[in-house]
Amino acid sequence: MGGFDSGTRARVAASRAGRSPGAAATTGTEPSERTPEADAAAAPADRPRASARPEDPGRSVRAGAPVPAALSHEAHGDGPELVLLHGVGLDRRMWDRCLPALAARHRVTLVDLRGHGASPAAAAGVSLAELAADVGALLTGPTHVVGFSLGALVAQRLGLDRPELTASLTLVSSVAGRSEEERAAVARRQELAAQDFGASAWAAVDRWFSPAWRAQDPELARQVLDTLLANDRASYLACYRVFATADTGLWRWLPRIAAPTVAVTGERDPGSTPAMSHRLAERIPGARAVIVPGARHLLPLECPRELADVILAQTGGHAGNQTGGHAGNQNGSHIGTAGSQTGTHGSHTGSHPGTPTGQESHRS
Repeated sequence: MGGFDSGTRARVAASRAGRSPGAAATTGTEPSERTPEADAAAAPADRPRASARPEDPGRSVRAGAPVPAALSHEAHGDGPELVLLHGVGLDRRMWDRCLPALAARHRVTLVDLRGHGASPAAAAGVSLAELAADVGALLTGPTHVVGFSLGALVAQRLGLDRPELTASLTLVSSVAGRSEEERAAVARRQELAAQDFGASAWAAVDRWFSPAWRAQDPELARQVLDTLLANDRASYLACYRVFATADTGLWRWLPRIAAPTVAVTGERDPGSTPAMSHRLAERIPGARAVIVPGARHLLPLECPRELADVILAQTGGHAGNQTGGHAGNQNGSHIGTAGSQTGTHGSHTGSHPGTPTGQESHRS
């Protein structure tokens, strides 16, 4: 999105608001639900989820995978495969500011998730398993998967359903194990989106942009708002439901994720909080958390250089660091302060060798 005005891509963004009903994806097979009694007996003791009905992620593969939608996507660069997944209501352009550094070391595939950008519409009742299957259908082998917000939930589900495709996971601004209060807050935002879509879009921009950042980069805030408002309403609501609820079902299965994982979020993110990233680091074997000082939710736009450093350290893409996984990041260094970007796409070209720094936690 930092490159929304760069003109570097040819796409039909306006189609988001005018998809035909025929573009709706078919409904896939959803894993069966366990009984509440079985869930209660097997629920993790650290964060009980009485209202959750976890699904077995592997069953979607065993019983017949969901029918994937053909996602609009593009590829840049050369090297180990890396895929970037955006958040709800946004599209692949949100990665524009990170792309130069990442494409210097990787073959980067950017996708529009189902219901977003130029991809097919999302039908009511679309599941996280379906969104993950869509992405899995694009991948031809082990791939470093980077997901932002909703995309981070998709990345987690992909790591569970298709572990052979996930070389590593970078979970950016991800929710995890919401509390009752946090679930109530996201439910209120979901209800606002259904009742007054414009007001919900404005509220999101106000929540994501600090006053100082918005004053510094007003055009970016306008572009984000325009992207939100251009969404097909039904698709947005279908995908927002996934975003609002899927972490509950994922929680039980997170210890099964085998891919090297890092969870990174902004220190001042009110929705995908630092506590949530630390929960992920504690729940996923071998995972770690990185907190970006001073940043809010939109890390790919607010501090792309710092985020690219985290991603490249995770993938082994830094110069002189080709071991992948957790290389170069086990000693708790610092990421640098947010807000160092100038707000121009060109100012973030190239890679940034060196060890990302930040507040980290680990689970071994």
